[in-house]
Amino acid sequence: MRDPLFRMALVLGLLSAVGPFAIDMYLPALPQVATDLGTSEAKAAQTLTSYFIAFGIAQMIYGPMADAIGRKKPMVIGVAIFMAATIWASLAPGIGELILARALQGLGAATLMVVPRAVIRDVATGPAGAKMMAAVMIVIAISPMLAPLTGSLVMAWGGWREIFAVLGVAALLSLCLILFVLPETSDPASRRPVRIDQMMAGTRRLVTDRRFMGLTMIGGFGMSSFFVFLSTASFVYKHQYGLSPTGFSIAFAINAIGFFSASQFAGYLAARFGMERVISLAITGFAGAALLLTMLVWSGADALYLVVAGLLLANACLGLVIPTTMVMALDPHPDISGLASSLGGTIQMLTGGVMILITGPLMDNSAAMMVSGIALCAVLAWAAAAVSLPRLRFGSAA
Repeated sequence: MRDPLFRMALVLGLLSAVGPFAIDMYLPALPQVATDLGTSEAKAAQTLTSYFIAFGIAQMIYGPMADAIGRKKPMVIGVAIFMAATIWASLAPGIGELILARALQGLGAATLMVVPRAVIRDVATGPAGAKMMAAVMIVIAISPMLAPLTGSLVMAWGGWREIFAVLGVAALLSLCLILFVLPETSDPASRRPVRIDQMMAGTRRLVTDRRFMGLTMIGGFGMSSFFVFLSTASFVYKHQYGLSPTGFSIAFAINAIGFFSASQFAGYLAARFGMERVISLAITGFAGAALLLTMLVWSGADALYLVVAGLLLANACLGLVIPTTMVMALDPHPDISGLASSLGGTIQMLTGGVMILITGPLMDNSAAMMVSGIALCAVLAWAAAAVSLPRLRFGSAA
């Protein structure tokens, strides 16, 4: 990858990491939030669900906006919303206000997930785009390793409210990157004004594209497995394994190493073997690893090291799936890449929110139920691949 593209990927990765950071940094604080605000753990977990749902819906706003007015302005608007919501969250007197503030945070943070994808589509496609997306994933994948540790350090100094103060500083730095470092990559001549009829026509084109929807759902169910993990892990690691916030952060960081490491090979493997074949093999490995871990845990082999190792392996497979499906879904739609990015992101985030709502009532702070929820998502992702791809390719490149 050329140096200019790598530098842009680094900037886009830093911007894209703000949304995940707002999730992961907050995770060690969930038990304390429930205690301080006098609410249940399930209610505290709704601060994640509200974030995910608002994050998903908002992507349908920023994608068409990015197609109409360029890439930078929507990011400025979204980051400003995120900053205002972060201040509100830090001052929230009750769980209801915190849930609403987190939803507003998701509304703003969505721009930093949608628009960078469209920027990548502006400057690179095919295997080069997969390489650039993988480079962005480096920074995003570091977030699950550093954010919980940062959150636990902030809690040792202050509390969960101070976590939002740190997030406010991160948002301010992001605003500076957008204004002074990131170039505008959208060609003014190709911009499309926001028109409901065109948006609906573009949406119909995308939702009737079997390949686009299939790739989107593969990524959606894959990401859902991580959302299920996010909503339950802090309670499982605390109640079943007795981990402190710092211990949880370390275990959580180890789980991210597999995703981080594997994603760096996505571009190379896509160029060498074909993107479809990479997805087919990786999604099969993801489902197999998740099912094997679930059977082991239910049989009584639920030691912490085994759970962490199993999730490490599953996430390694997922690290090959996510960036590759993103690129493949957008490549055939350069004229509506913003809308395609936002619709795909909306579907994926709403899928994650729905899976949390479905699995949430079944969770009992045990590793067995947590990995079962993850395995359910993995099997659904594999099923989406089996239905949408011409065939699961094991013997020949796509």
